[in-house]
Amino acid sequence: MRIAIVAESFLPLMNGVTHSILRVLEHLQERGDEVLVIAPSTQDAGAPDEVYGAYVHRLPSVPLAGYTNVRVAMGGVHRVKRILAEYTPDVVHLASPFVLGWRAAQAAHQLGIPTIAIYQTEVPGYAGRYGVPFLENWAWSRVENIHLMASRTLVPSSFALRQLRGRGIPRIEMWRRGVDTERFSPDKRDAGWRASVAPGGERLIGYVGRLAAEKQVQDLAVLADVPGTRLVIVGDGPQRQSLEAALPDAVFTGFLGGEELARAVASFDLFVHPGEFETFCQTIQEAMASGVPVVATGRGVPLDLVENSRTGWLYEPGDLTALRSRVMDLMGDDAKRRAFAAAAHASVQGRTWSALGDELVQHYRAVVSAGATSGGGTSDRRERLPR
Repeated sequence: MRIAIVAESFLPLMNGVTHSILRVLEHLQERGDEVLVIAPSTQDAGAPDEVYGAYVHRLPSVPLAGYTNVRVAMGGVHRVKRILAEYTPDVVHLASPFVLGWRAAQAAHQLGIPTIAIYQTEVPGYAGRYGVPFLENWAWSRVENIHLMASRTLVPSSFALRQLRGRGIPRIEMWRRGVDTERFSPDKRDAGWRASVAPGGERLIGYVGRLAAEKQVQDLAVLADVPGTRLVIVGDGPQRQSLEAALPDAVFTGFLGGEELARAVASFDLFVHPGEFETFCQTIQEAMASGVPVVATGRGVPLDLVENSRTGWLYEPGDLTALRSRVMDLMGDDAKRRAFAAAAHASVQGRTWSALGDELVQHYRAVVSAGATSGGGTSDRRERLPR
């Protein structure tokens, strides 16, 4: 197949959207598909022009206010339309579309190219966290318009499915996320690394993710004095300085990737994720694959990933007393924590990216075969038959 992936964010910025795109690119390269990635420009001179065989077309961009490493692509629909018209893809994959993705949805519609829209970021929910709640309705209107125009929308969780269906979005299918169970494994647990961050032998409560308002990392302050524990925060972002001031006894590792990340996660005793706006939290699956039980907020994708009282605990959003209670329950009972850890590890086996990649390709094939454009119409463009 010939696929154009339009990415709201991409390398060198690493986040859940970028991670998913990289796994998709890897799978499509193995299949022998042709792929073009359209993404915002970057000021990093070392950013690659080609990733897993896919050429990366960068569009001029500006930094997002207050979050300078996130860039927003500039320009109008015509620029994206010209790129797509020249490339002539069989299908356009809109990765977490909002700004650039909205232009690409319109461009593909005008060209009669079917689109798969991946709902992965609850952008409207971020509005309140960033102090602009009056923008939430406008943001939902944008999200709805994108997904109404898409040939098919893929969501990663039952929560997201209900959320979009409740807003009248048609043609929705589930497409979950895979996890690398070879890279993330209990075998990566490292006593030396544990001693380096907790020389007193404390048990480790870990968090991995962006240090940004929507992740609600500040909620972890209620865990700062849990007896016999050390809080370890992996990641970077605009709130790092304020979080370091608020959590002076926590260990901040900065961004970790590759084997460094796998070692850190496997070395935790408990993984905690307080964010309420996760359409899919890859780090929860990575913790579970590493044999680490999870405590997470009971909203969004954790409802699908964490089985309460077996692989971890869920707590009511905003109930920080419950968060602390759930953490103390597991940190104070080694046998229960080991049982939860074993169940968590077993629960993610078989969720391979290869299987999820094959599933995604079937969605591509379905919209191409239907000749679908926005609203499920037909296209008069030249057809290519996918293998």
